[in-house]
Amino acid sequence: MTRLSRRALGAALLASPLAARAQGQWSPSRSIRMIAPYPPGGGVDTTSRLLAGPMGSVLGQQIVVENRGGAGGSIGAAELARSAPDGHTIMIDAMAHTVNPALLRNLPFDYATAFTPISQVVVLPQILVINPQIPARTLQEFVAYVKARPGQLSYGSSGNATAAHLAAALFVNRAGLDIQHVPYRGGTPALQDLLGGSIAFVFGTVSSSLQLARDGKLRPLAVSTATRIASLPDVPTVAEQGFAGFELNEWNGLYAPAGLPPGAAERLYEVAKHALADATVRQRLDALGAIPLGTPPAEFARFVAAQREAMAKLVRETGIEVG
Repeated sequence: MTRLSRRALGAALLASPLAARAQGQWSPSRSIRMIAPYPPGGGVDTTSRLLAGPMGSVLGQQIVVENRGGAGGSIGAAELARSAPDGHTIMIDAMAHTVNPALLRNLPFDYATAFTPISQVVVLPQILVINPQIPARTLQEFVAYVKARPGQLSYGSSGNATAAHLAAALFVNRAGLDIQHVPYRGGTPALQDLLGGSIAFVFGTVSSSLQLARDGKLRPLAVSTATRIASLPDVPTVAEQGFAGFELNEWNGLYAPAGLPPGAAERLYEVAKHALADATVRQRLDALGAIPLGTPPAEFARFVAAQREAMAKLVRETGIEVG
């Protein structure tokens, strides 16, 4: 064989799918299990099921969502941690992924080393809403209202150590408020008591709070994001109203076990980003108030590490406990 023909053969091999796979193009060989570490019907479950179909179509394998709820998401996370690191088991988790290390003891895995971060897929902004009977039109007016009644008021959340609780605890801490926390079993009962005037404020999701705010049943004072959101363009951020740097949103991220084969993380990121670009997926996410992201693995890994440190600090400063 001549030198030229060998070069031609090499070029042909590099262009072939088989050679591309040998060069690091990972592809699944069977169906993929996607763990949703929370019960059916919640935000993570919804995100998982929205992305599973289009991701599986691109990969040429079915992605089956499996709910493994309990213990703030740590039961499902433990299942992922002990799964084979071959790319055939993945998980979409909420921000609890970065909170649990500061709250839970004696876990059978280490959140910092057991997983490969793939992509931050969506951000879910939160809205600070109050009962309109409270005579406050701005966040600063509300702070003054609460400070004039030390120990007399309470705020609600969807449960201890949830995103709603963490955002509220951070705000209370930054504002120096003397106000009690009332945890509920989900955001809906918290909003119901807010409507009834039993509590003073709640950080609610866009999907649960937006229509109530538009109907005048609740008054939105601030959003938890770094910039204003399109669905409430006239509502300023918490940061804009005297709390520089405040940002605490719910978010969902895609993970796999540590030790993936070469190219698997990048491939899973690519198909997740493709799914987020799907028109139907984006329409459904928009209805939930979710902002699609699709960050690459290295960027998401840095975000997760920074969030883990920030959440540990917040837990220490506010005394949040699981209960």
